[in-house]
Amino acid sequence: MARASTSIRLLVVDDQELIRGGLTALLRAQDDMEVVGEAADGMEALAQVAQTHPDVVLMDIRMPVMDGIEATRRMPPETRVLILTTFNIDEHVFAALRAGAAGFLLKDSPPRELIEAVRVVAAGEALLDPTVTQRLIDAYVSHPGGHHIIVEGLDDLTERETEVLKLVAQGLSNREIATRLYVSDGTVKTHLNRLLHKLHLTSRAQAVVAAYESGLVIPGQPWV
Repeated sequence: MARASTSIRLLVVDDQELIRGGLTALLRAQDDMEVVGEAADGMEALAQVAQTHPDVVLMDIRMPVMDGIEATRRMPPETRVLILTTFNIDEHVFAALRAGAAGFLLKDSPPRELIEAVRVVAAGEALLDPTVTQRLIDAYVSHPGGHHIIVEGLDDLTERETEVLKLVAQGLSNREIATRLYVSDGTVKTHLNRLLHKLHLTSRAQAVVAAYESGLVIPGQPWV
């Protein structure tokens, strides 16, 4: 099968060979994707990234030698990381999102969801749709941290950017935020991109975590 001239370059990272093989076969069957390597642990993944320069890394979390969280933290900024997990949303997923992952997906997700997730992440867009964001929020509310952390850049946000961040943390889509604020979808995207830049974040998922961990949004607090 001929590859598209703009094929998405992928690295598959998992310590289980059977899972790596299955993912690789699925991804290689797509005419807009190219698997440029595989790795069995985080250290090997970093070496492969340096050699092959993938657009997206599909990353397991729990691996020997170096886990997926530390490997994600060490990834170059131009490389997008999609976390694949068996454990749904837990503290390991939160840690991976803090480390810079673009989003996460369950390993037992339907193949079409995985393929779409790769394309969305490769395009530099937020992976998490409102329903998945809501699961992230629900998990954080159920197991909140014991104290707030300082999020660099939070004080630099404009009033409107802060408002957008709160609504993102509520799980609203860009279109829903636009309706709430009486602005265009494009304006919301601009505010979102600016607040991510100011907070040194790379994804919508990180923004949700930052909103809760900073205390900007309090679990159980009524939305305003």
